[in-house]
Amino acid sequence: MVPMLQTMYEEAIAWFQINAWNFVYSVVALCVVYGAYRLIGGFMQSRSEKAQLEPHVSNIIMLILRLVFVTIAVTSVLQIFNLPTSIFLGGSALIGAAIGFGSSQTINNIVAGFYVLISQPFKVKDYVRIGSLEGQVEEISINYTNLYTPTFNVLKVPNTQVMSSMILNMTHEGYIKYTYSVNFDHTYTEEKVFKEILEPAIQDFHQFCGDGSLRIPEAYLESADRLGKSYKIRLFIPKGEAKMLYTMQPELTQFIMKYFDKVRMPAK
Repeated sequence: MVPMLQTMYEEAIAWFQINAWNFVYSVVALCVVYGAYRLIGGFMQSRSEKAQLEPHVSNIIMLILRLVFVTIAVTSVLQIFNLPTSIFLGGSALIGAAIGFGSSQTINNIVAGFYVLISQPFKVKDYVRIGSLEGQVEEISINYTNLYTPTFNVLKVPNTQVMSSMILNMTHEGYIKYTYSVNFDHTYTEEKVFKEILEPAIQDFHQFCGDGSLRIPEAYLESADRLGKSYKIRLFIPKGEAKMLYTMQPELTQFIMKYFDKVRMPAK
């Protein structure tokens, strides 16, 4: 046993002596790669800031850059020691295949996340409706889009669902332009609805909201059928203020109901 250990020790010493310069070259190569990574990484960060990219987009770009430079570093060291790069590539392929088989849904979410980030159907703080879901976008990550919903909770929507759904972005020109319907039967003429219900309700609501800095809501006739008439009410809420929307929309409805009750049951 002792002679075997002695032989192994001598072979290891001989290998280190033969490859001493390879270690030096490897250190130099790694320093060069690291320096290039820091230089290009700093440039990408500054360009991201100038382009005003979202923080999560910048993080994804830096992650991809790190993966590229790690691959370059490992490949360089293998070539310096005359080792086949197929070892690294084959191992990476096996690991990738194992991850892919074990978490196909996660991989699909990641691909969908890149699609959402690149196509940008919405941005953080936009108010959107994704299929039957709606809320303010709080974060767009690789796997999920986080929505701040009318229930005052944060809902994580898988990006695969985002990519396969109809998307309505209600944020334009710095406002959440939120529209909802109110209905009246034909007992009430259009003039009565506007003059005695909607207009005074909107005026009271606008005064109730404070100093009048908010844009005044709008109302218009949307459609009519044999059962009655449908009116659209449009609120203008500053972008990023979904909590304000969730409290003001019921308040406006309460003002409308107050004037509707006055018209429906006039004072005796």
